[in-house]
Amino acid sequence: MTGSRAAIRYAKAILEMAQASGAAQQVSEDMAQISASVKESKELQDFLGNPTVKAEIKEAALKEIFANSNNITQGLFRLLLENKRFGILPAIAEQYKVQFDIINGEQVATVTTAFPITPELEAKVLDKIKEFSDKKITLKNIVNPAIIGGFILRVGDKQFNASVANSLNTLKRELSN
Repeated sequence: MTGSRAAIRYAKAILEMAQASGAAQQVSEDMAQISASVKESKELQDFLGNPTVKAEIKEAALKEIFANSNNITQGLFRLLLENKRFGILPAIAEQYKVQFDIINGEQVATVTTAFPITPELEAKVLDKIKEFSDKKITLKNIVNPAIIGGFILRVGDKQFNASVANSLNTLKRELSN
């Protein structure tokens, strides 16, 4: 978890610098590209996490791969070189997106269902979320057959568990006591 806390701190610092220079949107695009590239390439993941590869080589590779990125993004690579923290670059990119969305009044809500969500159900969920959130909500659906039925809704740090699996576990605990 310390990696994720460090990633949040790095992301916030980079966002502040980007806002001050008016490049927050461009840095956001850079971070999205970094995140996508790392997710798509197992080799890049392994390269960034490999402790035997020198940090200077990692920085040079990242500067070449992301040559068209903003100066602030390039500065992040230098900072990660100085602190030997290249392993958390994907987490920093993800956290930057989260922080950027927060300052722009956007939020991602995650709905876990046993089956893919239908457009009608998605509209109902978005309407319900708007009752307690004034932000622009983007819905992300995760399919997990283990919840049997119902749904688990997570918005920010709030979670509502209306899954059949949760109801069965609650009933089991009550009957065993």
